Amino acid sequence: MHTFPDGFLWGAATAPHQVEGNNVNSDFWAQEERMPGADRSGDALDSYHRYTEDIRLVAESGLNTYRFGIEWARIEPVPGRVSRAALAHYRRMIDECLAAGVIPFVTIHHFTSPRWFAEEGGWHGERAVDRFRAYVETATSILDGVEWVCTINEPNMLAIMVREAEATLDPDSGLEWLSPTLEADTPRPVKPAPPVGTGRRLVEAHHAARDVLRERTDARVGWSVASRAFETRPGAEEVRRRLEYIWEDLYLEAARGDDFIGVQAYSAQWVGLEGIEPHPVHPDNTLVRTAYRPDALGIAVRHTAEVLPDVPIVVTENGIATGDDSRRVAYTTGALAALSGAMRDGVDVRGYIHWSLLDNYEWGHWDPTFGLVAVDRETFERRPKPSLAWLGGVAKANALRDGGPSAA
Repeated sequence: MHTFPDGFLWGAATAPHQVEGNNVNSDFWAQEERMPGADRSGDALDSYHRYTEDIRLVAESGLNTYRFGIEWARIEPVPGRVSRAALAHYRRMIDECLAAGVIPFVTIHHFTSPRWFAEEGGWHGERAVDRFRAYVETATSILDGVEWVCTINEPNMLAIMVREAEATLDPDSGLEWLSPTLEADTPRPVKPAPPVGTGRRLVEAHHAARDVLRERTDARVGWSVASRAFETRPGAEEVRRRLEYIWEDLYLEAARGDDFIGVQAYSAQWVGLEGIEPHPVHPDNTLVRTAYRPDALGIAVRHTAEVLPDVPIVVTENGIATGDDSRRVAYTTGALAALSGAMRDGVDVRGYIHWSLLDNYEWGHWDPTFGLVAVDRETFERRPKPSLAWLGGVAKANALRDGGPSAA
């Protein structure tokens, strides 16, 4: 039996560009038009208009938290010109959550920026931090009653996405787009680590946003970091420590003094004397070709707690890309068991938010399905999978048997 503390957050997550549709003013929409090998997001799941239904699915399942993002490209489509209609839209989403008894967990930036921001140089630009700070100042006007705010989603992955997009868009590269969230079908060199320079710029942006949010809201403020859940081959401890800093600890250390740190973990990777070992091709690999490792979540929260012993953890993403929903339940059972084990050992975890609520657009690819809910992309009909009711049952019981939910 695994029981969880009173007030534990149980939720599901989405990101605006992946579900809303027609985010035409964003940098990623512009990239989709030009990147060889990328699917188009198009209407996505039409969640911009169907968010009420999405929130109702969360509430009726028994989950108590919905993590969603607000879209900078909609709120500020032109530099310095704010769309009051877009702000009002996201305020309605917050109000809909509150009315449904669902805690809104709002992400300010989830990988996408306005097209004009990219044209100014994006996160490399001299005005990047000031531009982001001004956007956050605007966003605070709709955050009354929001208890949890994530400034930037996975800055370590965002840094990689910026570089990979630049490489793919180079007409002389000959590369096809492969989202950094996916692996190739065949063994390939491990994706390059996040560029430290971009990472430090994102740290600066996070701190600027944190200051604004603390001054203007009562929300708990933090950001989320993608965990590699590194494991070490004999003799490779120093190699792992060096890689861990570049991949994670730079971003974790930036969260000292935050109200929480978001941990996002899906799989684990081995580090040997030569560095990170590629995932071998294997029938048990997920639809994004990563290893099936539900124990990765336990590894991730334990490492995070070692770096940030005084900052509470929220699991802001954890899930599996699979077309077999029974495998999703099995994976999540293992992940929650590993999480519970870490909590019993003293790791301060305040919540678990599953990725994702819906089968959505995986940054250039439609094939990987992470959702608790399937969506017909022609009619946009939502079709809850058994895993949604299962996870909702865990949430209502606030407890889990190794085989599934149970009353405490």
